[in-house]
Amino acid sequence: MKKFTQMLNSSTVEKNWVVIDAQGKIFGRVVTEIATILRGKNKPSFTPNVDCGDNVIVINASKAVFTGSKMETKNYYTHSGYFGSTKTHKMSDMLENNPEKLFKLATRGMLPKTKLGAKILKNLKVYAGAEHPHTAQVKGA
Repeated sequence: MKKFTQMLNSSTVEKNWVVIDAQGKIFGRVVTEIATILRGKNKPSFTPNVDCGDNVIVINASKAVFTGSKMETKNYYTHSGYFGSTKTHKMSDMLENNPEKLFKLATRGMLPKTKLGAKILKNLKVYAGAEHPHTAQVKGA
């Protein structure tokens, strides 16, 4: 008797809530872990065309550690589409003002650039401090 790989669909997916504490951890390593969990690649029932990953809550986002000279040299660019509207944001300023956006931008770059990737990114919740409002969803918290 042959055993076949189980292919999931949206009605058979079981989603859990995962809390990741970014305090003292290297930013890039944390973001790759987040992207893997969001995509569902850590599960044996991974299906590429289905959102089968878990929901991720990141706490202490403002206390992540950066290696090298990225804080002074790395820039993020935004453009509205109009002439002369390019804006530059330093990584150090983004970490101080909006660490949630910094985590979401980095994670978005590691997810598929499709409608599914946009849907998966909605499963990420990032908080600068140690408190989050999702204690009811997280088991054992």
